[in-house]
Amino acid sequence: MKTSVPGRCLTQLGWFAVSIFVFVGLGCGSTVRLADDRVAAASPPASMNDSTSERKIEVDPGGPADTVRTFYKHLREKRFREAVFLTNIRPAVEGLTDSELKEFSLDFEKIAGRIPANVEINGEIISGELATVTANLPAEDEDRNEIQTIRLRNQSGIWVILTVEPAAEARIRKEGKSYFYNLKVETHEQEAREMLERISKAQLAYSLQHGGDYAGIDALIDAGLLPDDAKTSESTGYSYKIDLLSQNKRYTAAATPAVYGKTGRLSFLLRQDEKGVSRVSSKDNGGKPLVP
Repeated sequence: MKTSVPGRCLTQLGWFAVSIFVFVGLGCGSTVRLADDRVAAASPPASMNDSTSERKIEVDPGGPADTVRTFYKHLREKRFREAVFLTNIRPAVEGLTDSELKEFSLDFEKIAGRIPANVEINGEIISGELATVTANLPAEDEDRNEIQTIRLRNQSGIWVILTVEPAAEARIRKEGKSYFYNLKVETHEQEAREMLERISKAQLAYSLQHGGDYAGIDALIDAGLLPDDAKTSESTGYSYKIDLLSQNKRYTAAATPAVYGKTGRLSFLLRQDEKGVSRVSSKDNGGKPLVP
């Protein structure tokens, strides 16, 4: 059995990387509901395993399992605002207009088509204000289903899916609608740094195969050393450029925000030192490229 946020749906926003809650046990006083309708005041019994994965429980209206089922129904019907409102990232969405929310819905769109018409709920455990629900859901990046565990918390009589860890939840409450934009910028910046580091490795591999010569982005992609994402800012939020120097024996590479303040704030530069070792530096340069 796998412990997860809802099918990891909310982890797949590309730039929206969240931590996964780990089910560490509910202790005493837990109400356990399994596919065979057994109820006990104890920790999850040993029989709560894959043998129950093909059997469903009765879902009480307004309960944790009903919240999970409703979440996936909204997601499948592409009612993303309603889906997110059932999670603890709701404060980040409440202030967004429909057009603003659409900017963050690309990965939701991809996942929506994989959600089955009827999500199979296999188990429900309630312990005070906390609960876990097990369901048969699409596996991450794989064309199959698997049993996953979803954690919830009761807030003023309403069950809420715990999608992000407490530190992120506190940040969301503080930043509100700005959270998504800030996180998007931070994630694009991290990915830009990683792309330049990948360019450094690609150049090393290319030079070893071509007598010490370095290459431009297109040649590195054609050689299978870089992804196509390096050619466009559409998915990365950054524009990349390689300048070849000294008859292709040296190079620099730059990463610049496609839209300053929206897709990134830092500009990055990859350059070689006197010993030929490549290093990445960064600076808020107002959206302009860094130059050596």
